[in-house]
Formats: sequence, C-alpha cells, structure tokens
Amino acid sequence: MKKQFLKYTLTAALVAGCILPQTTMAQKGLGEIYGRPSYWNPYDQRGINRFETSKLPDSIPFEGPRVRFGAGFTQQFQNIKHSNTALNNGGNTPATAGANKLYPLTPGFMTAQANLFIDVQLADGIRLNVTNYMSSRHHNEFWVKGGYIQFDKLPFKGKFWNDLMEITTIKVGHMEVNYGDAHFRRPDAGHTLQSPFMEGNIADAFATEIGGEVYVQKNGLFGMFGMTNGMIKGHVDSTTPGMLGTEVVDPVTKRNPSFILKGGYDKTFAPRVRARISGSLYHNSSQNGSGLTLYSGDRAGSNYQNVMETWASGGAAKAYTAMYTSGRFNPGFSKKMTAMMLNAFGKYQGLEFFGTFETANGRSKTERDDRNMTQLAGELIYRFGKDENLYVGGRYNTVSARLNGYTENVKIDRTSLAAGWFVTKNVLMKAEYVMQNYNNFKNTDFRNGAKFNGYVIEAVVGF
Repeated sequence: MKKQFLKYTLTAALVAGCILPQTTMAQKGLGEIYGRPSYWNPYDQRGINRFETSKLPDSIPFEGPRVRFGAGFTQQFQNIKHSNTALNNGGNTPATAGANKLYPLTPGFMTAQANLFIDVQLADGIRLNVTNYMSSRHHNEFWVKGGYIQFDKLPFKGKFWNDLMEITTIKVGHMEVNYGDAHFRRPDAGHTLQSPFMEGNIADAFATEIGGEVYVQKNGLFGMFGMTNGMIKGHVDSTTPGMLGTEVVDPVTKRNPSFILKGGYDKTFAPRVRARISGSLYHNSSQNGSGLTLYSGDRAGSNYQNVMETWASGGAAKAYTAMYTSGRFNPGFSKKMTAMMLNAFGKYQGLEFFGTFETANGRSKTERDDRNMTQLAGELIYRFGKDENLYVGGRYNTVSARLNGYTENVKIDRTSLAAGWFVTKNVLMKAEYVMQNYNNFKNTDFRNGAKFNGYVIEAVVGF
C-alpha cells in the first residue's frame, strides 16, 4: 500500500504541476500555489456542522490555479460481542459452521483506513475535487471514490450571469449524492474526524452516482435539483426482464434516471445559535442491471468490524473485505424506489441536536408489490472546553421494514454513547459504546434474535 500511495501521490503532483501555467510557476512560490480552494468545506474540525458549501463571497482572489492535498486517517480498536438464536448456527470451525453461525470476534485493532483528497482551483469560482480511498474495509488497495467539478461562477460576462451565480452552484461528476443531511455527519472510510459517532445510520443512505446537481441559496433558504444514473457505476450493457419462476414480473428493462429534490432553511441567529431544517426526495421508477444502490452504495465499509456477519462460505472463513457492511441494513429496493428524508439541526452554544425521519418504499425486480421502510434517529451532542475541543453525546436509531417474503416488519434499534477530544483541530481521539438489537427476523435468518454490544476507540487525523 505504501508503494501505491507514493506512486499515486507523485502522479497527482505531476498532473497538478502540468496544469499550472509555467509563467505562474515562475512568478509564484510553492506556498502561493498550494492553498485552499474557494467555496469549499475543510476536512478538519472547522468542517463540523457544515453541509452544502456556502455562497458567501470568498476572500481569496483568483491569481492562477491552486492545488490542495488533504487526507483522513483512522486507526481503530474494537471490543464487541455478538450473538443470535437462529437455526443452523453450530460448528467450531469454518468447515463445520452452519449457515447462520456468526463470525467469531475477539478484541483487536482494525486495519487502518485512509483517504486522499485533491482539490484544485481551476479558474475563478470553478474547482475540481477528486476523493480517493487509500485503504478501506472493502478495498485495502488505492482506488478512486469519485470526483466532480463545481461552478460557483461562470466564465461568461454580463450582469445576468453575475447575478445568477451569486445564488447558484452547479456540480457535475461521479460524486456523493446530496440526499438528506445524514450523509454529511457519517464517517467515510478514513475521513471520520467530523462524525461524532463510529457509524452513520443503520439504513445508510449514501451513494456515489454519475450526474449533476443545481443549487440555489439566498437569505438562509436553499433548494436543489439533481439527476443521476441511480447506480454507483456506469453501465452500457443491455438488461433482461426480471423473472419470478416462469412468469415475467417486470418486463421493463429501461434504465431510468434518479431524480433528487432538496430544500430547506439554515440560519445563524447569533454567534452560537443556529437552526436548520431540510427535506429531501429521491425517486427512480425503474432500474435494471446492477440495480439501485442508495442503501448499498458505500464501497468503503462500516466501522463496526465483522459484527452480525456469518462465519463461513463454501466451507472456508469469509474474507474480511466481503463483510464490509457490518451492522447496517439494506431494504433491497433495487428495481424502483421513492425515499424521503427530513432532517432538523439545532445548536445553542455547545448543545447540538440532529434528527432524522426517513421513509422509503420500493421493490426488487423479482417482486410484485412495493414494500416500506421507516427510520428514526436522534442525536444529542454537548461540546465544551476551549474552542469546543471536547464533546459527549448519545444517539438512538431505529428501523422498521418489511422484507421480501415477510408478513410483518422486522425491527432494528441502536443506542450509541460517545465522547471525543480534539487534541488539535486536525487530531481527534474518540470512543463509543454501542448496543444493537434485531427483532422479528425468521429463525432461518442469521439475524434472528441477534444483538451486539461493546466499545470502539478511534484515533483520527484530518487535514
């Protein structure tokens, strides 16, 4: 991994050097070329409780392209126990383990996770972002999460264009879709410094999709319209109808785009008093091929290692990288989906509240009827000390959903208690105690009567 990191870092540096005009390089020192872009959220403590980028005038004049490299590093220690009551969960070796036998756990360190951020100011009000995973739960090798280009100004002259872009932002690329506010507070592989807890929501609405988003912001009000391909990757292959036995369930093979709407109000009433409320809608009427991935689009992985995972596959222990969604729930809406999330955020001095109400319905291509899911989550955080460098907090999260073939809803609940210390704005030590319970799963499902509890400790760097 070190060789790959060096290789890609040097490559990125060479590319950055190539895009900078030679006259600029000759006239400026490295310190002037390397700097933060405009209309950008920091990756350190300053980025906490930031959501969409602001339209406030930026203080840095454009005097030529600027390049900034950032990173997020996370090292974890986990001590979690789990159990279930499902059938066929015996066996003491991978070769003899039943299909519902949980993966044996012991206290230990997880493989370190790392992200690399490349932000380039290409022109006045135009910036490029590329986010890379150098090491993650799912992939231990270097690979690209995604990237986009963001326009906060346009290279057109005239009062109309200037007035338009004072309130408008345009993003285009293969990027993290802006559905809901919860994805701004979740950890993302090695980038965990801005998340007060170890994990995001149980039903983790997070995906990178190909498309574009247009934002309008003025006087605290904001709105967004987005359209994407609905999948974490691009596809040009043909698709086939979904089948249930010999009967065609869904003959529609066309890939329809996903539409995303978001709007809300975000206002700071005093230096330490703020309120935000937002609503989001995600809709796709028909997807085929690999299917919709809003609730399974995270390719980095969970920060609960190997919890609620079965032990063996084909008589051998499952690979760590195959168990990267540990502790999460995917409702399986891969063919069609309509999801709605409402979020509320409030801050009074050091006390913060963040709430989520989410409802979704959809189905897979082998089902006749739509199913439903509801999720609730509430966080209460208290930040104190110099520059709010200490915090304590709690979160309660619950999911209720009907699975394919079930007549009643399954239910999952999670309680988390966390504390953290920002040694500097770039260095964080945090710990969490978590309890999670699974109810109403069939006794043939490994999640029947399942639960896990224990603690995780993280050392985090972000810059």
